[in-house]
Formats: sequence, C-alpha cells, structure tokens
Amino acid sequence: MSESRLARGLIYGTLLVFSLFYLLPLVVVMLNAVRSTADINHNSVIAWPAAVVWGNFAETWSRYCIAEHCTGIRPYLINSLLMVIPATIISTLLGALNGYSLALWRFRGDGIIFFVMTLGVFLPQQMNLVPWAIVLRDLGLFNTISGLVLIHVVQGMSFTTLFCRNYYVSIPPDLLKAARIDGAGFFRIFWRIVLPLSPPILVVTAIWQFTGIWNEFLFGVTFSAGQNQPITAALIALAVHVSEAPQYGLQSAAVLMAAAPTLLVYLFGGRYFVRGLTSGAVK
Repeated sequence: MSESRLARGLIYGTLLVFSLFYLLPLVVVMLNAVRSTADINHNSVIAWPAAVVWGNFAETWSRYCIAEHCTGIRPYLINSLLMVIPATIISTLLGALNGYSLALWRFRGDGIIFFVMTLGVFLPQQMNLVPWAIVLRDLGLFNTISGLVLIHVVQGMSFTTLFCRNYYVSIPPDLLKAARIDGAGFFRIFWRIVLPLSPPILVVTAIWQFTGIWNEFLFGVTFSAGQNQPITAALIALAVHVSEAPQYGLQSAAVLMAAAPTLLVYLFGGRYFVRGLTSGAVK
C-alpha cells in the first residue's frame, strides 16, 4: 500500500512540475498585463507587479496603435468574430452532411471521395496559398472577411467530414431502412433522425473549428491587410510596432484579450468536447 501511494505521489508530482512548466508563459503574460511599462523596464519581464495597473486593458482595447491605425484591438477582434462564427457553423453543418452521406448512403466511389476529402487533413496549408490567391482574386474576395470565411469553410470540411463520418458509421442501418420504408428521403432522414443523434460530435467539431480558425495565422496575414485583418495577424503587427520603448504591458493585455474567446470556449465546453471524443471512440 505504501509503495502504491509513493508511486502515485511521484506521478502526481511529475505531472504538477510539467503543468507548472507549461503554464509559466501564461503566468508571465498575465502578470505583465497588469504592470506598467516603467515597472517592466526597471525590473524584468519575469517579476511580480510593483503595482497593479488595469489601464493596460482599456488602452489596448480602444487606443493603442497597431501599424498606422490607433484604434486598439477592438476592430480586429470583431473581424475575428465575424470570420469564425459563420465559418464554424457552415463547416460543421457541411461536415455533418458529408459524413452522413459517406457513412450511411453507400454508393460507388464513396471510399475514393472520402479519401480525397480527408486528404486535406494531411496537406500543409502552405500548399494552398497560391490556389487560394487565384480563387480570391477571381471572386473579388481578396482582403475581405468573406474571403477568409470561404477559406476556413473549405479548409475545415476535411476535419469535420472525418469526425462526423466516423461517428455516423455507428448508427444502425435498420434505423435508416425503417425511415425509408416510411417514405423519408435523404434530407428528411438527416434532419429528423441523424441530427438529433449528433450533438456529441457536433460539439467536438464546433469547438475544434472555432479554436482552429480563431488561432489561425497564415491565411489571415496572407489574404488580409490593414483593418480587415483578424486578431492573430494584428497581434504580429502590434509586436513589431516601433516605439521608443517596448510596450510589454500593453502587448500582454492584447494577448490575453485575444486568447479570451478560445479560453472561454474550453472553460465552458471542454467537458462536452472530451465527452464527444470519448463517445465517438467508443462507438
């Protein structure tokens, strides 16, 4: 019994050390977000605040200059919300529809189509920059939020289709046969039978898409500029902003506000995310 407790203590101690090491950058950012520039420059980036300064958040929100625009990070956060919400909803619904088609409606070539669609999971995003540049130019969507929504919807369908298809294969075929006998068609079966059984996997795909799109940087910095950029691209401009002295306090406050939506999503939806993954794995 004592050996078991000792082993358990060693495991918990090791996990605690790794957790502290992993969370150290977040702790440093949180501390610097409430420190003045003079405090940081006089002491060190890694130190306790000499005095708590909440004004960093207000200034970063509405007054701090990013490149030539002194509007704070508010417009860029709004851009990210306008991009991530429709892209998450559309890509999740399309992935559910694709997964339903490939899992429950067998047809010739369905395996090839599934392979091609999920190939995007393994391809690096850099390979798509030139094709997307041509598509956005021809559609007139370059440097627009709508263009970024289109990119993330198409790019995300590989993941959402994979998740939903693997979940839907567990639905009993007899359930669909009974619905067909009753006269239900493709879309009626999807809306009345499949979707009501889908909340666990839809939560997983929605959280996955929301966090992935919100944190994505490459497409945002490549296909948008100025005040049309999402928050991730704006943070880079903020980090390289030339001033008399580095504004670590303001930059840390901006990082925390930019990370807040995804942190809130995992705080309130993390348990449902784990349940959804576990449910799909068991099925």
